Amino acid sequence: MTPPQKTDVVIIGAGPVGLFAIFQLGMLGFRCQVIDTLDAIGGQCIALYPEKPIYDIPGYPKIDAAELIRQLEEQAAPFAPIFHLGQQATGLTRTESGGWLVETSAGTRIEAGAVVIAAGAGAFGPNRPPIPGVEAYEGKSLHYMVTRREQFRGKRVVIAGGGDSAVDWALSLSEIAKVMVVHRRGKFRAAYENVCRLEQLHAEGVLELVVPYQLQGLEGSNGQIEAVNVATLDGTPRRLEADALLAFFGLSMNLGPIADWGVALERHMVTVDPATCVTSVPGIFAIGDINTYPGKLKLILTGFAEAAQAAHAIHPILRPDQALHFEYSTTRGVPAGG
Repeated sequence: MTPPQKTDVVIIGAGPVGLFAIFQLGMLGFRCQVIDTLDAIGGQCIALYPEKPIYDIPGYPKIDAAELIRQLEEQAAPFAPIFHLGQQATGLTRTESGGWLVETSAGTRIEAGAVVIAAGAGAFGPNRPPIPGVEAYEGKSLHYMVTRREQFRGKRVVIAGGGDSAVDWALSLSEIAKVMVVHRRGKFRAAYENVCRLEQLHAEGVLELVVPYQLQGLEGSNGQIEAVNVATLDGTPRRLEADALLAFFGLSMNLGPIADWGVALERHMVTVDPATCVTSVPGIFAIGDINTYPGKLKLILTGFAEAAQAAHAIHPILRPDQALHFEYSTTRGVPAGG
């Protein structure tokens, strides 16, 4: 068997919090390798809403999710992280030296002194529409996320769902496409002001609210949708001619193998000490949406702070004979290169 790769810290999850952890650990002199099930860095920011603006990042009154990830990648680059993408962390065992051996679904083996779990809400995937034959259209004309808004310009787009994602994209795509929103109820579970705007656009004829209706089936060939069939709760059918269906029925979340690693859990989240973000297992830390503690706020900026706390708590584990003298980045600077 090939000897394992060696690094200081393995980070599980390449979302915004995991990326910022690279920077924080790098500033303390630690090397990182990062594992993520997705084929690209960015986590849910890239997988679900790359073009959606975020308004609560300090210093950025407004920044698209994809741009935030690009900036975090640039910030981490001087510390030369190694990414293992398209792989799931499947195994975690203690080494004779007291560190950890992390194994992935692709057979990658990494030995490290500490592990940081930054896996968001865990492994996730879309909840599929409850209609037969959807697999034939997935990735072609049936989508569970929008990665490029322009691909829908001039198209007839059916959006199914009643939450924030459905409403947000209905508002955005109505500027460039013919939009029909299908929801089983007349009431939407989204931000009040956005729902008001949605109803206003419906009244103005800019988009159409198809309520209360549910998806019944798809018509088309070779992966291309030609029509979406819907029906009311009492079975009255309707046919919507369409080029694309966007289905926003939420995500199916699970911790995957992390649930079997011996860390204490509470409601499918990892419990941590809020002062250090250490789990119930010394040497394993959890930051971001995957952790929980009294008063936890599920915000990206909270995860950023937790990345710094975890990095400083890891220092005495990896450098027990070296005192950590806290320095601001304005004093120390950032290493050149990348």
